[in-house]
Amino acid sequence: MKRLAFKMQLNQGCIKAYKDRHDQLWPELKILLKEAGVSNYSIFFDNETHTLFAFQNVTGSGGSQDLEQNSIVQKWWAFMADIMETHPDNAPVSIPLEEVFFME
Repeated sequence: MKRLAFKMQLNQGCIKAYKDRHDQLWPELKILLKEAGVSNYSIFFDNETHTLFAFQNVTGSGGSQDLEQNSIVQKWWAFMADIMETHPDNAPVSIPLEEVFFME
């Protein structure tokens, strides 16, 4: 199992909307992520910098950021594009983070 981490940027003043949307995560997106091998997916928020820090365990070839061709993911990205930093195709600007320490 791989552990992946990445960061994204939330627009200022949008944390409530971000939480509300994730509290009602679409069932079809949740199923897609699980079928892709994503588990223990957590997202944390740094209020000072508006940075989102995401962590997930992954079995298989890639994580949530590798599902860009899926129509459900594209629809979710469009749904989230108004509250976070995105690329022109609505994909969130996602910066992979290198693991430098792990304790089991």
